[in-house]
Amino acid sequence: MTNQKSLVIGWLYPELMNTYGDRGNVIVLQKRCQWRGITAEIKEIGIGISDKDFSLCDLFMMGGAQDTQQEVVAKDLTKKKKAFKEAIENGIPGLYICGGFQYLGQYYKTADGNKLPQLGILDMYTENPGRKRLIGNIAIDAQNLFGKKTVLVGFENHGGRTILGNGIKPLGKVLKGFGSNDSAKEEGAIYKNSIGTYFHGPILPKNPELADYLIKKALEIKYGKNFELEKLDNSEEEKARKVIAKRLNINI
Repeated sequence: MTNQKSLVIGWLYPELMNTYGDRGNVIVLQKRCQWRGITAEIKEIGIGISDKDFSLCDLFMMGGAQDTQQEVVAKDLTKKKKAFKEAIENGIPGLYICGGFQYLGQYYKTADGNKLPQLGILDMYTENPGRKRLIGNIAIDAQNLFGKKTVLVGFENHGGRTILGNGIKPLGKVLKGFGSNDSAKEEGAIYKNSIGTYFHGPILPKNPELADYLIKKALEIKYGKNFELEKLDNSEEEKARKVIAKRLNINI
């Protein structure tokens, strides 16, 4: 099968950045590849792993965690910043959740005013104003990503507010819920083929179109041509989406 396609999914810090069930995102990416006959290898990139492993990956996923784990990861990831930034700038697709999303920015300011440097790969920053956490079901219109109205649903739980700078577009406008910057009613970020978001739960099982977007981009970057992915039966995923949509009193 010389024409069989393959992808390497780099799962960043799976033992530390997996507090909110983000393992489910990796499972979805792998399964939706396999169901189409695409080989999908999971490469775990953790503490002490060589930064050369970034160049072997076609797609990245990084979840969220509590502050203690994030401090440990930040020290290690700083050593790999050059390789990580190069992959992002070269258009390697990635999905970065909560803490993984915040790492890409310039800094994170805690509720007590402590300013923690982040990787500085993207022109954005996050501040925790010390007000209530933003918790609950959420729906956004991710037209910025898909080029047409596309509703993504999920669950958010975060204290930080992320403010986007030059060259960064929000993933979507908030239809119901708070968003990553509640004052602007925006959620997430898009930079090249990297996507940041505060959607937990995890996001991909309930939003298969986003999983397919990442897979398609990874194949196109790796093989240098446009791909049309084989359609899959998403009826179970649609049932899950409709449950959240009903709770939020929106139509999808």
